[in-house]
Amino acid sequence: MFTYVVVYEIPVYGVHHFSLNLWKSYKLVKDPVKKPKWVNELEKNQPLLDLDTVILAINSAAAARLALETRVGFKRSISVFFNISNRSIAFMWQVLAIFVPTISTLFYIALQLFHNVSSFGSKTWIYTTSARVFCTTWTQIQIRCCQILYWPIILQDNGLRSHSCVEYMENTALHRHSMWSSLAVDLLLGNLMGLALLVHAGSVCQWILTFASVITNELLRSGSVWLMGVPAGFKLNTELAGVLGVISLNAIQIWSTLWILFSFLFIYFIKGLALLGILFGATIPSALIIDMVYIATLHVSTLHWFISLLYSWQIQALAALWRLFRGRKWNPLRQRLDSYDYTVKQHIVGSLLFTPLLLLLPTTSVFYMFFTILSTAIAFTCILIEITISMIHSTPYIKIFLWLMRRRRFPSGIWFEIASCQNDSLEFACHDKVCSSSEKSYRNNNRGRNRSTIMVSVLRGNFLSIGQVVLPHYRKVFSGVSAFAITSAHGALTGKRTVSTLGICLPSSTMPWLSIPAREYWRLCHNSVLACMEERDSNECQ
Repeated sequence: MFTYVVVYEIPVYGVHHFSLNLWKSYKLVKDPVKKPKWVNELEKNQPLLDLDTVILAINSAAAARLALETRVGFKRSISVFFNISNRSIAFMWQVLAIFVPTISTLFYIALQLFHNVSSFGSKTWIYTTSARVFCTTWTQIQIRCCQILYWPIILQDNGLRSHSCVEYMENTALHRHSMWSSLAVDLLLGNLMGLALLVHAGSVCQWILTFASVITNELLRSGSVWLMGVPAGFKLNTELAGVLGVISLNAIQIWSTLWILFSFLFIYFIKGLALLGILFGATIPSALIIDMVYIATLHVSTLHWFISLLYSWQIQALAALWRLFRGRKWNPLRQRLDSYDYTVKQHIVGSLLFTPLLLLLPTTSVFYMFFTILSTAIAFTCILIEITISMIHSTPYIKIFLWLMRRRRFPSGIWFEIASCQNDSLEFACHDKVCSSSEKSYRNNNRGRNRSTIMVSVLRGNFLSIGQVVLPHYRKVFSGVSAFAITSAHGALTGKRTVSTLGICLPSSTMPWLSIPAREYWRLCHNSVLACMEERDSNECQ
């Protein structure tokens, strides 16, 4: 007769719970060797013990009772054991419950006015053009508006239904506190960046203007003149190189003149950027920097587009002429090469066109490579800022804070520690460690000789590391990097225009616009802050 006793610590919300979820799922791992048939049949059989149900029962055993006792008992203890520290903490929470809703309501009123003005002029060409030019900034503004409008709603307590299981309570709490924590950290970073820009606005403006002048004179102009000569010893077509170089120099000169005329406004742009960071966080001014970089380098993008168009046409023409010499013709309907009989005149015309196009290809390629490198450097800079914005949105700040405070709130798998094993004739004790292999083998050999056996084990849990907590949130940020690199490399070789953004998945900004009276919104924010106070007090009571 075998008797198994399992001892475990009662799961408590805010302290610990058990979970079978592992960071790396076995379904994502491919077996290097094909499994035998009997192994597949064995895996299809249902296990005798459903551990998911057992863990759910353990996590739910005392959750509802503790939640009810906490609410009732805490209200009773307030009137009896209310000391000075509790009163001071409650007073601070009340001040916070007035200050935060007031600031949020001011932003809410400003957003409602902005929404009314933008909806009034949404059909004008100015609104449409600005939305296209500042598309990154507009996306971040929509995300910030949704966060300001909906954080008190998401922070509301969901009632006693989510308190039926400790694991559900933990997941609900992480979801409730994720939005406001991301908003708070974004505002903190924006204030740091904004204050730094305000203090050093003059030096930052002067440095950027000097950097733009050096790039224009030392890189663009010198590079265009260098390509018009003999770059790196390559003998180029003088006439074509001269035409492309003169076009590039004229475009650079026109843009430099415009830059000098409007350079006095740049100091105001820096100060406006700082104010945006202080009021709305770091993501909106960072997105505005991306859009302004694309506007400031519009001449480089235009020249790259023009030369890439010329290079692409030349490559396509050479490929078509090469198929003509081979007796092949591209079938666009079936997407394949078919045999085709060309006439003698077509071969002669193809030969006359193929030779100059092939000889002019090095000249076009050199200019195309030069402006492709410049355009890629600009796109790479903007992509780094875009990744930074996405990481600010994706970082689970509340999870990192809770992991640093109490790691046991992030379980990952279970294991059993054998505390003791006792039968009629022998007894094993393995306190504070797992039984050794010799003790296990001796116990197994004498299993048949004993009539009854009592085994006591302690249920333990593994915990996630900080990397295992954070890395799943960053997978969406870097998921499109490889596809973007392949697309960009293919576009650079063929001369096709590629996207200049990664298209990273950002927080949802498609939620409907919230339009309620300002007084009701203030009350909603006030109740949300007080709900956080009650949650903190209940955790202390537990």
